[in-house]
Formats: sequence, C-alpha cells, structure tokens
Amino acid sequence: MLSLTDVTKTFGERRALDGVTFDVAPGRLTGFVGGNGAGKTTAMRILLGVLAPTSGTATIDGRPITGDDRRGFGYMPEERGLYPKMAIGEQLAYLARLHGIDRASATKRAMALLERFDLAARAKDNLDSLSLGNQQRVQVAAALVHTPEVLVLDEPFSGLDPLAVDEVVSVVAEHAARGIPVLFSSHQLDVVERLCDDLVIIAGGRIRARGTRDGLRAEHAGNRWAMAARGDAGWVRGVPGVVVDELAGDHVTFAADDAAAQLVLTEAVGRGGVTSFTPVRPTLGEIFRDVIRDEADDTTTDPTTEATTKEAVA
Repeated sequence: MLSLTDVTKTFGERRALDGVTFDVAPGRLTGFVGGNGAGKTTAMRILLGVLAPTSGTATIDGRPITGDDRRGFGYMPEERGLYPKMAIGEQLAYLARLHGIDRASATKRAMALLERFDLAARAKDNLDSLSLGNQQRVQVAAALVHTPEVLVLDEPFSGLDPLAVDEVVSVVAEHAARGIPVLFSSHQLDVVERLCDDLVIIAGGRIRARGTRDGLRAEHAGNRWAMAARGDAGWVRGVPGVVVDELAGDHVTFAADDAAAQLVLTEAVGRGGVTSFTPVRPTLGEIFRDVIRDEADDTTTDPTTEATTKEAVA
C-alpha cells in the first residue's frame, strides 16, 4: 500500500497541499484528477522523494518510503525527460541497466516494450525523429522497462490517439494485475473512468473526494431515475414531487426522492408495465464538475481558502 497521510506542502507563503491523505492499493489502478494547479504533480513528487513534505508522511506498507524502495518505482513525468538525440531502443536498454539489469536482459525488455507499442521498427531512430504521440509511447515504456514494483504516471495519455490510448491502458492494466500499486493522473476523464478502480479528486491542494469508482458514483448519484415504460411516459410530469429531466416517448429521466420514485413505479405498473427502472449514476466528469463547483463555492465564502487556492501550484 502506497500512502500519503496528512501531507502539507508550502513554498514560502504558498500552500500547494493542505492535509492530503489517500492510499494507492496493490493491484489497483488509482486515478488522480484535478484541475491545473490543483496539487497532483506536487503530491506525486513527494511520493517519489523529489520533494519533501512540509508536514505529514509518505509511506509504503505502513513504513516510510526509502531510497531503496524508490529505486523500484516506475515514474513517467508530465514533461518529457528522455534524451532526444539517442536511439529509443538503446535508450530504454540504458535506463533498464541503471536499475541493475544486465545488458542482454535490458535489451530484451526494451525490444519487447517497443514491440508492444508497435515501435520495434523504429528502435534505431532517435527520439526526436518520432511524432509526439510515439514519443509519449516511449516515455511510458521508460517507466515500465525495469518491471517496477510501484508505478506513478503523470498524464500518460497526453497526446495519444484513441488506439494508442488503448495500447497504454492495456499495458498499464497488466502491470496492476501483477499486484503493484498504480497511480496515474489524467485530464481525459473518460479514460480515467474506464480504467481506474479507485479515484482521488483534488482541488485547491485538498482532497475533495476519494473512494472506489462505483462507490463515488453511487455516493454522488442524488435522487435521479431512468424508466422505460410500456406506452407514453408523459404522465410522469403530473406525479407530485417529480421533476422530469428528459422525456422521449416511453423513456423518461427524472429527479425524485424515494417515495415519489415509488409512486412513479407503482403508477407505471398500473398503466401497463415497466421494462426498466434504475437509478441514474453520474459520470466521472459530472462528479468532477460537482466537486470543483463545491470548491469554487468554498473559496467564495472562505477568504483563507481563497488565498490558498489562488496560491496553489502544480
């Protein structure tokens, strides 16, 4: 288990993180989302030992993370950090050897990853001769080439087309299946929703929501329902306590508390039957917007939080 516990990070008068606590469980993909300047990169750098927290702890399996632990981490920064004038196959093998892997095994691992990302034919090409999307593939491969025991990826899907996203998702999921903790940030919320097991939302340097993907969707569902009736469902507008969101013939989406929803269901059964009746679960994008909207409301009413949010860094 990879954990940050009550972590605060300040840069002079600026507070980038404020009491941040979350876990990254073994064998699970944890999506880390937030707007620009929310604190994602700062939190990742503290896990990696690049930054020291002002207060709080970064731990693995309940103990402080050591340099030896971090040598087993795989990290992909948001900014590309590889050598632009070095052949990509040679470069990946070199990075593997820095982790103590022998030359033959390092070369084998590098080529296997390039095959996986459909770049084997470009192994002798310099990084800067590749498209930006292919450079991103190589950057992901660099984080994986030593078979890490912890994986931290900052915006791994940036610049990738949909097919390339699927390739990276597949490879990352396979590493999680080995039982390692995987933390990744992304602005592509549809990818996060498809990929993550757990979710952490940060805004203004504070954790605003965290939990399993399905748990958060249930928590933020509110009282919205979707029904497919037998026959036109326009009559739902007349049920007390119901607000119709969408109506299309026999399909209706509406807001109602449990009691009013039960009235709708009972009426529908009496009118000829129901083919489906389900609560509406919000998408990750909808949850994220609600959380960020709550943060904006807080900064309007709390001058201290407003100053903190405005000063937060990446």
